[in-house]
Amino acid sequence: MQNLTARYNILFNANDMLRQKQVKYADLYPDNYSKILDVYPDTAGKSSTPDKDLEAVIVRGNKIISEKDQSHYIGDAYLILGKANFLEGKYFNATEFFSYVVRTFPKEKNLTQDALVWKARSLMHTNELNLADSVLDTAMIRIFPKQENIADVYATRLQYDIYTEKYTDAEQMAKQAVHYTHDTGHRLRWTFILAQIQELNHKLPEAYKNYSSVENSNAQFEMSFNAGLNRIRVQQSEGGLAISRIDLLKKLLKDDKNADFIDQIYYQIAEIYYEQKNITEAIKNYNFSIRKSTRNMNQRGLSYLRLAEINFNVKADYSKAKKYYDSTLNSLSPGFPGYQAILKKANNLQLLADRLQIISREDTLQMLAKLDEKARAAKIKQLAAIAIAQQQQQQQASAATAYGGGIPANNNQPSRNAGAGGNSNFYFNNPGAISQGYTDFKRVWGNRPLTDNWRISVKAGSASGTQPSAPAGQGPGGVASGNQAQNSAANSASLKIQQDLQQNIPLTPAQLAQSNNRIYNAYLDIGNFYRDIVDDKKEAIATYELLLSRFPNNVNKAVLYYNLYRLYSDTDPAKSEIDKNIILKDYPESDFAKIILDPDYTRKLNDKNAEFTLFYTRLFDLIAKRKYPEAVIKADELIRLYPASTFLAQVYYLRALALGHGQTLEPFKLELDTIIQKFPNDRLIAPLIKQHLTYIADNRTELAARPVILVDGDSTEVPFMLRQQKFNDTPYYPNNVVYAKPQNAIAKTTSPVKPANVPPAPVPAKTDSSKLGGPLKKDSLAKGTPAKPDAPSIFSLKDSTNYYFVVNVSTNRVNLAPSRFGIGQFNRANFQNSPIKHQLKNVGANQLIYVGRFGSLIAAKAYARAIAPLLPEIMNVTADKYTFFIITQQNLDKLADKTTLDSYFDFYQKNY
Repeated sequence: MQNLTARYNILFNANDMLRQKQVKYADLYPDNYSKILDVYPDTAGKSSTPDKDLEAVIVRGNKIISEKDQSHYIGDAYLILGKANFLEGKYFNATEFFSYVVRTFPKEKNLTQDALVWKARSLMHTNELNLADSVLDTAMIRIFPKQENIADVYATRLQYDIYTEKYTDAEQMAKQAVHYTHDTGHRLRWTFILAQIQELNHKLPEAYKNYSSVENSNAQFEMSFNAGLNRIRVQQSEGGLAISRIDLLKKLLKDDKNADFIDQIYYQIAEIYYEQKNITEAIKNYNFSIRKSTRNMNQRGLSYLRLAEINFNVKADYSKAKKYYDSTLNSLSPGFPGYQAILKKANNLQLLADRLQIISREDTLQMLAKLDEKARAAKIKQLAAIAIAQQQQQQQASAATAYGGGIPANNNQPSRNAGAGGNSNFYFNNPGAISQGYTDFKRVWGNRPLTDNWRISVKAGSASGTQPSAPAGQGPGGVASGNQAQNSAANSASLKIQQDLQQNIPLTPAQLAQSNNRIYNAYLDIGNFYRDIVDDKKEAIATYELLLSRFPNNVNKAVLYYNLYRLYSDTDPAKSEIDKNIILKDYPESDFAKIILDPDYTRKLNDKNAEFTLFYTRLFDLIAKRKYPEAVIKADELIRLYPASTFLAQVYYLRALALGHGQTLEPFKLELDTIIQKFPNDRLIAPLIKQHLTYIADNRTELAARPVILVDGDSTEVPFMLRQQKFNDTPYYPNNVVYAKPQNAIAKTTSPVKPANVPPAPVPAKTDSSKLGGPLKKDSLAKGTPAKPDAPSIFSLKDSTNYYFVVNVSTNRVNLAPSRFGIGQFNRANFQNSPIKHQLKNVGANQLIYVGRFGSLIAAKAYARAIAPLLPEIMNVTADKYTFFIITQQNLDKLADKTTLDSYFDFYQKNY
């Protein structure tokens, strides 16, 4: 009797409720047809409010377990508990239930296969792809002829292959899933996905066939429409004759059925123009798409994104690109695929802009160096004229914006005319008309400030009879006219640009090498940014490969091959193997080769680094205690024991400081010259010594008269520096940044340096799960606990004029004096005349080195971008032991213990 009621009453009703819930979720699921569709559109996501239907399913499952314990359907009861938790977004709970079913009921093949499939889906939602891969391998091995859910095994593997970008395997899985499924809706969806994957795999005829199949089926209109749209995109020819895809798309605009999809059609037209390098037409159609996006905000966001990329990559207009990125983020939903990557790129746009400007400038200078003097002079004048014209256009655009024009950034609402077909009849909704009006006004009246009664003041200053006539080209009183003053200012600006270009042309081999170094470092920063910050493997790979092709003789090629080896390991194992073999063959003594060959090498390396850090700290302490002869001996010992250390330049510098407290000028200068010869590209010490040498050259007579070149004050200070501009809110980036050789930390981070970016939110140490309470009980897993709302934060954004850059070190067992010394040297070399200083604060077991104060967030971010690439060379702790962030004075004062520090991490992630 228990079997009868458990199966045909409780279990039947529970499964039916799950089926209905999946259908409901599928109907509401926001498909994004610009990306590969999700294989299963049936997950609503986690909600703080329990779903009544799913809670009812959980009650039924628990009823079978507790009251029908003699029935044969206990395993089915646990399975529906797992599915209910999955559909509620409680993926960890769901994984535990499915694991229990697999362990406890191994003889029930259909049941365990179903559990394995759902477990893999749960693991993918928690981003545990390695575990999901293992579970799916088990499910694939266990497939048997009469299995009920063979299609789901292949479909779930298909989703995994899509997540991991293994599109060749994904195509085969999609074909198998389509073949075995008996569900019409799944067959159509998976056929569409198969066509998308075939398009990615450049199998256009097969993709065309499958898109046509979906378009001609009884699929929902939106899927059918997008299948037709994609079919046109991949269509190559018809009857052997070339066809115009744009004409086919424009025909769709005339069909009333497509009224709700006009924005997508214009977007596809723009994409074709973009593919054809017709940027003007592409921009026009992207704008049409934006104006027609009245209900599909994600589509509007995609159009804004394309315009942002065009302005960034093609036009190099970074200011306008930033506005379009902001509009993109306002339009796209936060759950949109790639949203976080776009957010990171927008927030760190300045880094990319700076590096690309460096590359563009150095390329221009190298091009000028290859010309003869006559051609070079003419080209410099031409470049200056282009730069002045661009500046004038920007000024006019800014003025036009003041009159109501400009980019509709940060506005994700349809225009007021959207209901009237999106036209721009209203004058102030038409940027082109506004710009024309501004130009006409300026032609008649000249440059006039936006002030009240401007017309009266003009009359008063130019009324007939009140001023004597002026010579031609001059205004009243003999003052030069507006146009003449403008021409004079333009000529002056042009001369400055020409002088700047002329003075920086790399005419000697040494200057050319420095120019190439700046280009190399800029590209490397960009590659590291794409790899570490945006997590864009494709762009990172392209950047590293560009470096290899452009700089085939660079000494740091091993770094690039190692990065490519790691990046390709998930997407293209064959290429990964090629790069690995290059490292092992051409760079057998490098750390990278040793890491590949010896899994324990990283641990051994860390032990060696810890030993060096201990010796280095002792050296620093000797200098701080003014024991200079002993410090020289210790420095010589360090140099002998660790000749390949990445901190060796700092050891030589400390040695020079110790010697300088007992030397006259000439021996001390010789020490500095030796260091600059040994480490010309060190990014921390080399700039500092160059400034010392410059000061010595300017003040040689005075310094030569000293009996001892360094007098006792602060023993680690050099009492002479080249004066620099005061640091303010304008971002500053050292011009002499050169990447050092790969650091030992690469064993852990796969990166020789951290990219110079706006500081990311710090990552707190992992929480010990054993401290979160005892093992979960079945009841708690089944019922779940509603999420509590976020508690009010003790931190605020009110203090906007007192910012600090903070390095958070997660241990109090390390002496940070050497690290603070390194930060101090960086500040002296780059921001000497600014009022910033570095201080130490203990927060529980953490040590905070905070640098400031900065008068604005912009200034704090500029400092962060400048120092971030050098932190691996400055900090005497491993990269996994420190993070960095920005904080206001008020919030810094509130950091009292580990709890408040963790709380600030959450606040930082949400607000910066």
